[in-house]
Amino acid sequence: MKYYFYIFYNLKFLMQQIVRNSNPSFFNFLFKITFFLLLTSNLNGQNKLVYGIERTDQYIKFLSDKKIGLVTNHTSKFYVNKPIHLVDSLINRGIDIGRIFAPEHGFRGDVDNGEKIENSVDLKTKIPIVSLYGNSRKPTQDDISELDLIIFDIQDVGARFYTYLSTLHYIMEASAENGIKVIVLDRPNPNGHYIDGPVLENNAKSFRGMHNVPIVYGMTIGEYALMINGEKWLKNKVVCDLEIIEMIGYDRRKKYKLKEKPSPNLPNEKSINLYPSLCFFEQTPVSIGRGTNLQFQIIGHPDWIEKNFSFKPVSMVGAKYPKHNGVLCYGHNLSNTKYLSKIRLDWLINSYNESKDKENFFGNSFHEIAGNFDLEKQIKMGLNQVDIRASWQTDLENFKKIRKKYLIYP
Repeated sequence: MKYYFYIFYNLKFLMQQIVRNSNPSFFNFLFKITFFLLLTSNLNGQNKLVYGIERTDQYIKFLSDKKIGLVTNHTSKFYVNKPIHLVDSLINRGIDIGRIFAPEHGFRGDVDNGEKIENSVDLKTKIPIVSLYGNSRKPTQDDISELDLIIFDIQDVGARFYTYLSTLHYIMEASAENGIKVIVLDRPNPNGHYIDGPVLENNAKSFRGMHNVPIVYGMTIGEYALMINGEKWLKNKVVCDLEIIEMIGYDRRKKYKLKEKPSPNLPNEKSINLYPSLCFFEQTPVSIGRGTNLQFQIIGHPDWIEKNFSFKPVSMVGAKYPKHNGVLCYGHNLSNTKYLSKIRLDWLINSYNESKDKENFFGNSFHEIAGNFDLEKQIKMGLNQVDIRASWQTDLENFKKIRKKYLIYP
């Protein structure tokens, strides 16, 4: 700061020499405005968030004379004058892209939740697209044998059951087994400001959750990749040759508005913030708004006729067959809920208590979302959310010690 005052007061002296006969009040006003504009410009520059994808100079040096694979979707874009996808940017730079790997929801990000994706070819670039959400979730040796390096760039939302983490795991594992380097272009975690939820137990592992982490783990995708490697979570404890292209200016304590919706049913900041608390309902008869314009912002059921709020799910892009399709549901609009910094269980507990068919309220795979078999039992036993949350604390503290080793940002 002293440096700036030195510059400005010397500037003031020079200007005074030039305008010796000018009005002093006007001159002081002009000086203060100049100082303010230059100072705020500097501070804004310091606070600007720079994504990993935007730091081209940090990863382009690895790509020359290499055949590249890209694990990506619609979120992997630059935003300058108009959005440019990473695929197009690299092609424009003469980079040889041999494969595009598509996660859940597809390369274009418009496929339904849980819907299988077939292998295809990108119509624009003619590059083969290999599905990682179809018959196989892990690239085969044939898929990657001709590749020298793989770039991973997908926007995550910081919840364990968001399947891009599992895609990252299998990409790292296949790459480690075949001696291929992986570069992760880091991105902000919109739920990175807190850690909460039951830590996944081994008997509840699935593609919805492969690692012993809580529902909300408070790490970027780059930090998480470091943890997968460091904790030897890959098959046979193999270690991936991993490079993280870090962000500049990221602070997990701040709110970040994403530049693209990460998947069809997370359309805005509110839905992303509510997602860790509402995803439990995916394994219940309760709708969370798929088939409406308030996905993951409302809950409802046809039997809750005493509720004041109502909605009717219909088939739409990203929700071809929504729960209670075409049936009027009654429930709660949560879109004005205060910004969450912990998982809320009261909505789930109250919904169970109000259910007319408690025996069939929880689906067969509820444990995969919860991360254990205990949560369902605890709710059925009538435990309140304070007691349930208390049962998570020891595991959460142990996880925080592991997590701390891999943090890059404040």
